[in-house]
Amino acid sequence: MARKHKRRISAFLWIFILLFLATVITFPKWITLFYPQPHRELVYATASEYNIDPNLVFAIIRAESKYQTGAKSSVGARGLMQIMPETASWVADQMDMEDFTTEDLHDPEVNIRIGCWYINNLNREFEGRLPIIAAAYNAGRGKAKEWVVSGQWDGSEKTINNIPFAETRKYVHNVLKNYQAYQAIYEK
Repeated sequence: MARKHKRRISAFLWIFILLFLATVITFPKWITLFYPQPHRELVYATASEYNIDPNLVFAIIRAESKYQTGAKSSVGARGLMQIMPETASWVADQMDMEDFTTEDLHDPEVNIRIGCWYINNLNREFEGRLPIIAAAYNAGRGKAKEWVVSGQWDGSEKTINNIPFAETRKYVHNVLKNYQAYQAIYEK
């Protein structure tokens, strides 16, 4: 009887070890379900054009719209990257886009192009400091700059909890977490 019990435990142990190894070996395959790369070629090409990391674009898309092209927020932000119509119009003017309309923000190509241009613009203004870039993307460049200049926040990842807006604090944490996940999964 004791021998049968030991064989059962041994069999369960081997099954557990095999399942564990299968999970570890296939980790990148199933985790991509939670961190997909929709419109991958478009994101990579546009991010390259604007000299930004495509993983940051995916991190923002995940945080903003959960990959929904038709997303529209309660304050009016639209599309994959949840761009406000006023910001999109300003960017479209800067990019010399002809015939731009707010409805174009639901087109992934237009939305990603405008979003990447804007991230590049923020990246230059905030000298590549990712926490400030994410805060500016969410709360506006003026607010992010004001927080840093006034000393409310030093713009670092370590002091994100000093960001005055709770929504922006949560957003910056989320984008940085997403960004780290995308880097870990896709940069091998």
